[in-house]
Amino acid sequence: MTYLNDLNEEQRKAVEHVDGPMMVIAGAGSGKTRVLTYRIAHLIELGADPFSILSLTFTNKAAREMKDRIGHIVGDREAKNIWMGTFHSVFARILRIECELLNYPREFTIYDTADSRSLLKAVIKELGHDEKVYKPASIHARISGAKNNLISPQDYLEDPDIQSEDRSAGRPATGEIYLAYNTRCFRAGAMDFDDILFNMNVLLRDYPAVLLKYQHRFRYVLVDEYQDTNFAQYLIIKKLSAAHENICVVGDDAQSIYSFRGANIQNILNFKSDYPDFALYKLEQNYRSTQNIVNAANSVIEKNRDQIRKTVWTDNPAGERIAVHKAASDNDEGIFVAQTIFEIKNVQKIFNGDFAILYRTNAQSRSFEEALRKLNIPYRIYGGQSFYQRKEIKDLLAYFRLTANPRDEEALKRVINYPTRGIGKTTIDKLIVGAEQHGVSLWELIDKPTTYPSGLGAAITNKLSDFATMILSFRAMLETKNAFDLAHYIAQHSGILKDLYADRSPEGVARYQNIEELLNGIREFSEPDPQAPEESVKTLSDFMVDVALLTDADQEDGDEDKVSMMTIHSAKGLEFPYVFIVGLEENLFPSQMALNSREELEEERRLFYVALTRAKSRAFLSYATTRFRWGQPVFNDSSRFIAEVASEFLDRKDLVGPGKRSSGFGGFRQERQQFIKSGTAWSGSSGSSEKSIDSSVSPADFQAIQPGVEVMHERFGKGKVLGIEGQDENKKATIFFPSAGQKQLLLRFAKLTLV
Repeated sequence: MTYLNDLNEEQRKAVEHVDGPMMVIAGAGSGKTRVLTYRIAHLIELGADPFSILSLTFTNKAAREMKDRIGHIVGDREAKNIWMGTFHSVFARILRIECELLNYPREFTIYDTADSRSLLKAVIKELGHDEKVYKPASIHARISGAKNNLISPQDYLEDPDIQSEDRSAGRPATGEIYLAYNTRCFRAGAMDFDDILFNMNVLLRDYPAVLLKYQHRFRYVLVDEYQDTNFAQYLIIKKLSAAHENICVVGDDAQSIYSFRGANIQNILNFKSDYPDFALYKLEQNYRSTQNIVNAANSVIEKNRDQIRKTVWTDNPAGERIAVHKAASDNDEGIFVAQTIFEIKNVQKIFNGDFAILYRTNAQSRSFEEALRKLNIPYRIYGGQSFYQRKEIKDLLAYFRLTANPRDEEALKRVINYPTRGIGKTTIDKLIVGAEQHGVSLWELIDKPTTYPSGLGAAITNKLSDFATMILSFRAMLETKNAFDLAHYIAQHSGILKDLYADRSPEGVARYQNIEELLNGIREFSEPDPQAPEESVKTLSDFMVDVALLTDADQEDGDEDKVSMMTIHSAKGLEFPYVFIVGLEENLFPSQMALNSREELEEERRLFYVALTRAKSRAFLSYATTRFRWGQPVFNDSSRFIAEVASEFLDRKDLVGPGKRSSGFGGFRQERQQFIKSGTAWSGSSGSSEKSIDSSVSPADFQAIQPGVEVMHERFGKGKVLGIEGQDENKKATIFFPSAGQKQLLLRFAKLTLV
């Protein structure tokens, strides 16, 4: 048993624990995977039958790695006999054995998300409901939540509170759709992912002999990432381990970040209530990060009330303090990160793969992608597509392409019936045949129906004519409007914004945010070039030429040395020498949607903790003081999480005073013109600039603008000052306007007059 010598004292205690319930709280970078694998190997070395060990993980990758490690200790033959895998893979295996009890065929199909939503779409249509109201993605999320809480279609329909919620949401027929969908799945001999957990619970609940069989088969039950389990998973684990109570759960409540998927942090916090005689082991030594990173992370997470207290420490070197960078805009933030990576890489002679950029939402990737490309730094997006490859982005870009060049057949086919306008596949197929017969483009066939008759009926011809008229109206503005004004007009009048806004599922909200981010990028692109003639306007055609260079996909060359870009949720379980945590602004991170309760805010804090503890050698925090929202600049405060990090672990480069320069890596040397313009002062004209704006209140009069004072704004009318921050020319006022809500204005550009 020489392998035990590889463990520290606390790890070894956890590995050598054999019988009875136990919980291992594993701090970030503390070697929890080693403890799990060594414990399983140790059980086998002590004589446990591998067939009697059930080990549950959340990813197939984790299960494969654990089996490989165990195989090195006890041999591959023994390792292969362990019941090890994800919750879904292990329980699907059991369901295939016992499926006849539930009246499913042994070879039942497992529907993935695309299958489920496709079926839901058909069911919604067959039941006569409006798909714009009953979005398949939203309905799928609702059904998934019900199944993970073990609510059957019948229970769903009979629960008055659930029915009331659906009526309030304007979707009273959700229960009817759930029932029909489940019936169709069953009739097809299919289960979706959520059915696997649901039906496993049904099997153990309704068939005591089956429950007894698996309770005695699995003498030892081990669960990885226990803080991420939902209600359905929790019940299965509890039932299967009830006979022997040799249950070992490993996790870290400080890294519970998946409540939006149904994960319940109370499962790990209440383990002591389920098993009062449990043994607790705390893995507190961090082998990953420097002392500054470990201590900084500790200083933040200690602010959470709901947690199992532990003190993570490390013997690693102190390392450098965590640099905090303030950028003028999200584009400046992207340039800072790319420039810093470029400098570190060349000075330290390290690889692109040593760097990671972590953000709160996928929509934030744009500015970093563009900045990295301009410095020829290769990158890879994890847990999501490249920004410009996402469907909603490609859809809107297709409208832009079609506006610039109506003969672009691929763009036309992509958007002619999106959003839905009654031009179906049969019609498109007939148009393609007609265009081939006449030897013209699809656009010419649509635009000149009398010259090139297509043989379609009057109703379809009118719809095609309406589509052509819309595209021509966009084209008429191509040379007169700047890129942003026309892009925003197309997004609105094509129906894309309305369609995406109607989908309030997490995926729908993310798609809507991505469109907003694209428009923000075009807004930045549209800003007048100080070196260009005053009358010059950057058009949408100019933008499409520019973006085509950014989106020209690199050929796969087998080179894996790329900067990693991902959401923090996707980064869990990973580590990198250098980590940039970006977009650290209030209402972005923490998310504005997570400020309604202490529980939600604490999860956001855990998310920040996860991000910070991904870093091994250095961590950088950055935020933008100005970020565009729908083409209007919005001023931001830095995230509260920066302030929550103990100051001795930070290098506050963002607090360097006027005229001073920060030092060290990230020496972003060139001066950048800072576009600071109040959202309320923007008139929409493409030629306006900072120089053309004067103030009705001179700097000497700024002292007159105080909380409680009433002011007049030329666009929003009368308002009341709520607060003041900043100094001298950077002084900002937060003002409530009855006509427009709360705004934050830079006083030197706001054109305010005292009432």
